[in-house]
Amino acid sequence: MTTYTAVLRDRTFRVLFGTRTLSILADSLRIVALSLLVYAATDSPALAALAYGIGFLPQLLGASVLGALADRIRPRPLIVLGYLAEAAVAALLAAFALPVWAALALVAAGALLTPVFMGAQNALIAETLTGDAYVLGRSLANVASSLAQLVGMAGAGVAVAVLGGRDAMLLAALGHIIAAVWTRLSLADRPPAHVTDRPTAPRAGIRTASGPKGLAAASWRGNAALLRDRTVRRLLLVQWLPPAFITGAEALMVPYAADRGFPVGVAGWLLAAIPVGMVGGNLVVGRLLAPARRERLVPALIALMGLPCLVFALPATRAGQPAWPVLAAALVLVGVGFAFGLGVQAAFRDALPADGRGQAFGLLSTGLMTAQGLLPALAGLLAEALRPGLVVGLLGVATLLSAAGAAPRLVRRQDRREQQQRAGHGGRDDEVEALLGR
Repeated sequence: MTTYTAVLRDRTFRVLFGTRTLSILADSLRIVALSLLVYAATDSPALAALAYGIGFLPQLLGASVLGALADRIRPRPLIVLGYLAEAAVAALLAAFALPVWAALALVAAGALLTPVFMGAQNALIAETLTGDAYVLGRSLANVASSLAQLVGMAGAGVAVAVLGGRDAMLLAALGHIIAAVWTRLSLADRPPAHVTDRPTAPRAGIRTASGPKGLAAASWRGNAALLRDRTVRRLLLVQWLPPAFITGAEALMVPYAADRGFPVGVAGWLLAAIPVGMVGGNLVVGRLLAPARRERLVPALIALMGLPCLVFALPATRAGQPAWPVLAAALVLVGVGFAFGLGVQAAFRDALPADGRGQAFGLLSTGLMTAQGLLPALAGLLAEALRPGLVVGLLGVATLLSAAGAAPRLVRRQDRREQQQRAGHGGRDDEVEALLGR
């Protein structure tokens, strides 16, 4: 049986895991420091919120025009370049007192490369770890990401208070530089996935960009080919939509706490509850459940993300609305539900063309980041007309609907697997198609 210890023995994964965790810590520090500096300069909550999320939406453009690079350049120099670009952004913000618009534009420009080097990282993990080791590797990455964000956000406040905003951003730049040097010295230099013009897609219907045409056109063609494939498209949507709805609900915790008249600081406890649940859910589901069980539980785990959100929509009654510790506990359950991704990731990897995984993983990351940029804004606009708690409840209903749509296809995949095992045969591509009713 594959274990976390066995996964960490793999040198390539260990380097990617360590450097990315360090980078998330550094990026969290940079995000908080910039938001505080922008708010201090403008006294504008809207601009401070924009500074917090400005790195998300530009990734859509980056994936659209640069996505093909993830399969055309050797992964080690591409990943090193990504970390150095993040270091340069943080260093420039620290060194120069830029106008707010220029600081935001600089962060947005740096975010254009994120889908490319993130796609290269994830493709390298998919190439290195086989079978269930890949899913456990993704589980470890999810846990590390959640913990790094928690530590980074908490530590950022201390660092800014002790060092000041600009020196804190210099510390963030140093973290990215260490990650770049670590990658350069410890990661093997492999060839790019796309080394010839010969299509190598394992399944008909998907062709990634090839030939000497422009990079932007190649990126567009590659993304379009991935989205045209019904299996890949549905696997992307099932990984995009539930987290998107919950991100929108999470963005309303501050106005919800104010609307309920909770003490100052309660919103922070509510926001911390989901990452806590994510850590526990990924560890339990990844370590204790077999692959087939994870796949069967995908609809239930998505439902677990949505159901606790309904508590926030409860109207005021004589008995009173739930106390904030009850709400925090509900959000921990929401975080546990995020482990549904462990039941989907292997199927997504297996559905991809061998020479286009980097671009596909970049597209997956871009969709998630775009949702994190859009859904909070949409939820905030809706909360202008409705109670914040009601909007959180509506987003919970949307999450439940996405779970209901995934259920029959996942059950059919498992039934198909069992039939193949009884018959003594079965292929990975058949399993992927059965997953989503192809």
